[in-house]
Amino acid sequence: MRWLVASDIHGSATACRRVLDAFVREKADGLLLLGDLLYHGPRNPLPEGHDPKQCVQMLNEYRDHIAAVRGNCEAAVDQMVLQFPVMADYMLLQLGGRRIFATHGDMYNPEHLPPLAKGGILLTGHTHVPACDIYPDFVYLNPGSVSLPKDEQKRKGYILLDDTGAVFKELDGTEYHRYMF
Repeated sequence: MRWLVASDIHGSATACRRVLDAFVREKADGLLLLGDLLYHGPRNPLPEGHDPKQCVQMLNEYRDHIAAVRGNCEAAVDQMVLQFPVMADYMLLQLGGRRIFATHGDMYNPEHLPPLAKGGILLTGHTHVPACDIYPDFVYLNPGSVSLPKDEQKRKGYILLDDTGAVFKELDGTEYHRYMF
C-alpha cells in the first residue's frame, strides 16, 4: 500500500486541489489526511483560496480513497458535510512490518507519546513544519501544512509513504527529503 499523506488544508481550495492533483499524479493507493481540513482557526491567517465549501466538494469526490483523523480545528458539523470519517483522534495502520500511529498531533506527539510499538511510526500534522526525526524506538514523520507552512523554506508538501520508506515532496512533486526504512 502506498499512501499520500497530507495535513492542515485549513479550507484552502487551492491547496486541496493541489493535494488531489498530487494524489492522482503519484498514483497512490490511499490519501491519508491528518486533520484540520476545513477551517483555519483563530491563530492562523486565511489561507490562499479559502473556500471550505469547495474543499468539501473536492474531498467528497475522493471519499473512497481517503482515510482521515480529527484535527484541533474539526467540529461535529464537518462530519455532517464530509462523506468519510473525520472524527477519530487517531488511526492505527499496518505498513509492511511496521505499525503506524496516525494522529493530528495536538494530543499525541513526540513529547506526549501514544502507545507505540518499538520500531513503529508516529505520523502527525499540526505543527505545520515537516519533520523526519529518528528516535531510538520509533520514527516521527510530519508532512507539514499544505496551506499555511511554518518552516523556514515555507514548504507546502506531502509524504509518500510505503513499506520501503517516506519520501517528502513539495506540492509540485519536487522531492526534498527521503528516509528509507
